[in-house]
Amino acid sequence: MIHPGAWLKRLAPQGLLARSLLIIVTPLIVVQLVSTFIFYTSHWDTIAKRLAQGLAGDVGGVIEMMRAFPDPESQLRVMRIAANKMDLDIRFHAGGILPNVPPPKTLGIMEASLYDALGERVQRPFMVDFTSFEREVPIRVQLSDGLLEVFVPRKRLFSSTTYIFVLWMIGTSMLLLGIAIVFMRNQVRSVRKLATAADRFGRGLEVPNFKPEGAIEVRQAAHAFNVMRERLKRQIQQRTEMLAGVSHDLRTPLTRMKLQLAMLGEIEGRADLEEDVHEMERMVEGYLAFARGEGSEAPEPAELGALVEEVAGRFRREGRELDVHVESRITLALRSHALARALSNLIGNAFRYGGHVWVRVVRLDDAVEVIVDDDGPGIPADKREQVFKPFLRLEGSRNIATGGVGLGLTIARDIARGHGGEVVLEDSPLGGLRARLRLPA
Repeated sequence: MIHPGAWLKRLAPQGLLARSLLIIVTPLIVVQLVSTFIFYTSHWDTIAKRLAQGLAGDVGGVIEMMRAFPDPESQLRVMRIAANKMDLDIRFHAGGILPNVPPPKTLGIMEASLYDALGERVQRPFMVDFTSFEREVPIRVQLSDGLLEVFVPRKRLFSSTTYIFVLWMIGTSMLLLGIAIVFMRNQVRSVRKLATAADRFGRGLEVPNFKPEGAIEVRQAAHAFNVMRERLKRQIQQRTEMLAGVSHDLRTPLTRMKLQLAMLGEIEGRADLEEDVHEMERMVEGYLAFARGEGSEAPEPAELGALVEEVAGRFRREGRELDVHVESRITLALRSHALARALSNLIGNAFRYGGHVWVRVVRLDDAVEVIVDDDGPGIPADKREQVFKPFLRLEGSRNIATGGVGLGLTIARDIARGHGGEVVLEDSPLGGLRARLRLPA
């Protein structure tokens, strides 16, 4: 059973503009409904009764005057007065008999009010025809000596305030809604610009000419974003400069050690010492590459398939079996050197544990994926997130040849996230591990 709150959340619009308009329109519609209900139950009902009573009083007065002055000349004078002063067209049919027709079963507010008023003021058998004529309503009253027929203009029974009220409600509502849409679009535009700027900065792209605008709260958020961006830039610059010094300081003693080993000549244990030095160099390069994060490279349009083929070519030249399939030509804003390093890490990790590797580039609706499959033993599902931690190796030894430094997947995910994407690990249909690198299209 779906909870009512979840059901309402599904029906509610997702966009800020739509939700803001819903907040404005909902009370407006409620006010309109309440106003309409009050109008039709009080004002319109009162107007209908008063119009019906006025008309019934005129008809009853005409009947009483005709009874008081029964001579033909006086009755004609009464009819002329009714036509000129009361807007009533009266015709008398001597000896006429009212048709025996029952009143309609369903009546509106005006019809019911007129029936009640005629029954109270006339106190004689009568019949009202609301359907035969478009502009007039015939009222037939049975008198003792004949049938009195009164033709009443419909405007005496209906008030134009009803239509004016409805048009006023609709017109003002549309006007207010239009003004609300214009103002809300301007407010939402500033929020969208801030979201776009944050997304571009999160992907490592430049955000030129971004300035705070909109409401005070949005301006505060935009100002905080600018301050955060400048701080991050300074931190990256300071880190890069620091790492350049660290790289120089670490490489200098290693170079000196290599020279000393070369000058020692052939002595016992020299090969082991050289291997240790080379291992230290590889470790230092790996640590520096991880800390540097390739953050200094600017994104430029590049063809992803060509980049994948270039990386695959390096492994083929080493004699590795690698199948590459690119579905279509895909051009994205990429840090080509950084992404090539991420792809090399993923493919190299697959070759480290598998004998054959398959690489596919797939275009989706809102993203592009590079899928790397291998036929190795894979990684248990409960440990797939752990392998992205720096320096963590599932392989127990510290031998770089068998397990690496433990930074390959970490660097690959860091580079992917720098592009606004992600790297996830799954079971491969080929029996090994699948690494899925997703980039926004």
